[in-house]
Amino acid sequence: MSNVFSFVGTVGNDAQVRYTAAGLAVLNVNVANNIGFGDKQQTLWVRVAVFGKRAEGRLVEYLKKGQAVFVSGELTQSQYQGQDGTLKTALELTAQVLELVGGRKDSPAAAPAPVATADYDDDIPF
Repeated sequence: MSNVFSFVGTVGNDAQVRYTAAGLAVLNVNVANNIGFGDKQQTLWVRVAVFGKRAEGRLVEYLKKGQAVFVSGELTQSQYQGQDGTLKTALELTAQVLELVGGRKDSPAAAPAPVATADYDDDIPF
């Protein structure tokens, strides 16, 4: 790879699998990554593509809107003309790694696990 871009984001729409004319499977999904904080926060949208056997697997069943994912791969940038005539930029990532992180927001399994606490001896002098 000539460059590597890694981030954790949220799936913005359900993933789709299509096939090229040569029969290669391609899984596409848009992933949102929030950058900045407060009133300066922005959402960075990245179109993610997974090719080959991994795209043909069951991953598409889990990449639903709201799912948190870790993505890493080669990032490219393309430009296109928007409907309003302005020049727009799109980020596209060919994923080498795409892993699920936690549960979906609307899933009961997404609730954080209770944190185990240890009993500490209060006689510790520091």
